[in-house]
Amino acid sequence: MGRYVNPGNEGFAGIVGDEYVDKTGLVSLFDSTLNGPRKLVMVSRPRRFGKSFAAQSLAAFYSRGCDSRALFEGLEVSRREGWDEHLNVYNVLVLDMAEVMQSATGAGAVGAVTESVLPELRELAPSAGERAIGPKTLLADALYDAVKATGRKFVFVIDEWDAPYRLAQDDRASQDAYAEWLRALFKSLTFTPVVVAGAYMTGILPIKKYAHQSAVSDFDEYTMVDPGQYVPYVGFSESEVGALCAEHGLDPADARRWYDGYDLPAFGPRPGGPTHVATYAPYSVMRACARRRTGSYWPSTETFEELRRYIDMDFEGLQADVLRAIGGEELRVDPDTFKNDMVSIGSRDDALTLLVHLGYLCYDIGTGRARVPNEEVRRELRRAVARSRHPRVARVMLDSVRLVEDVLARDEEAVAAAIGRAHDAACSPLHYNGEQALRAVVKAALVATVDDWACVDELPSGRGFADVAYLPRAGSGRPALLVELKWDQSVRAAADQVLDRDYPQVLRDLGVPILVVAVTYDSKTKEHSCRVVEA
Repeated sequence: MGRYVNPGNEGFAGIVGDEYVDKTGLVSLFDSTLNGPRKLVMVSRPRRFGKSFAAQSLAAFYSRGCDSRALFEGLEVSRREGWDEHLNVYNVLVLDMAEVMQSATGAGAVGAVTESVLPELRELAPSAGERAIGPKTLLADALYDAVKATGRKFVFVIDEWDAPYRLAQDDRASQDAYAEWLRALFKSLTFTPVVVAGAYMTGILPIKKYAHQSAVSDFDEYTMVDPGQYVPYVGFSESEVGALCAEHGLDPADARRWYDGYDLPAFGPRPGGPTHVATYAPYSVMRACARRRTGSYWPSTETFEELRRYIDMDFEGLQADVLRAIGGEELRVDPDTFKNDMVSIGSRDDALTLLVHLGYLCYDIGTGRARVPNEEVRRELRRAVARSRHPRVARVMLDSVRLVEDVLARDEEAVAAAIGRAHDAACSPLHYNGEQALRAVVKAALVATVDDWACVDELPSGRGFADVAYLPRAGSGRPALLVELKWDQSVRAAADQVLDRDYPQVLRDLGVPILVVAVTYDSKTKEHSCRVVEA
């Protein structure tokens, strides 16, 4: 039993011994690919989505260095007929590339892996093949000889596979060497079929692209853009979170608002069934259960600084897009040009696609649009915007806070002036006129409402639909807001329409004051007007 080669099962035993949501169906799914044409699997996930838990379960299941039968019996994987055929029978090589990078100096990632793994391979097969495994042996040769000596192929489990790209962003030579090393292991006609029973790589980013091609193109990739059949193992399901909430005394609706929203495409044909699967962020759900209260448990990592840096770059209006997303708008995104690293960001689409992989946005492959998934992420994005080094971005957030205060104070002139400035800044003359453009402007301008209100477009009520409704969070002490938007009409007529058609009807059961906020503008003079009345 080694640290890298044929490790024990202590890590997974600790996970199962705690409060464990059974995700061993992933083991069963990967197990079905071994020694077949789809034995190379790459699964990318944001932080907080259990990547390392999955890696430890696979290592415990396959490693010859332990006996894991008692750990897996009774779990989901054991319900499949013949589930134990591959249990603890393979050589397993486990690499945490983030850990490797901590010891990688001049040798780079490949040299650090070789220095760490060769001694354990020498212990596994001291007289492998025709030559002994020595300190100068190439790692691929040592792995090949270990298979010949033991008669057992290797299952590779590589966690944080993208760490060399994230943690050594300026060391292109080391990154290229790492890519070539992966290619040699998993794209070799003389090595891969003989040595590799299966490979499971996981990380934040998909496999790095070079000139629009993957450096290791034989892997089947499952990402936050398209998770395929791995979608049940991305995060927690609605039923799993419901059971946890019942056990820990949490409100399921509150947990949904804070941690749900990663609505991923359901896999396979679903005649008449749901097209998307509700997916919760596991790390935050478990922290909420431990504390017995919902809230933001987003961990502080280097990705926050990266996020702020990209917002400050303002690719093609990215700053305005992020503000729109915080306010509840969906953004059209083309993820195909993204090169799967944190350096080659050359466009708005690249930056937004990176935010999808980092978990700040959820992407719908059907519509090609991305949105902020939940309250926890929304607050993190707002924090990044508020701390932006770009003065214009920070000013927008401050202006939004003032605008909300002016609405509540019923300062109609101030509200009209603020909306007018936002409208002029956000819309070109070609797209200036129209209710939809004004709606987007108002929602972006009111982005500061996200802490205390939930935004709903076209809320059905009375004899029609309210353009935008802001529903106060429980315990916020805020009034409900009904926003009516018009152009080339009087502001009084816009406010009267809300009252005459009884749009406030649906909100009266909330037991809070209801403010009608009518906003209009003259398409010729561009003059904006506002009226705020209590319903």
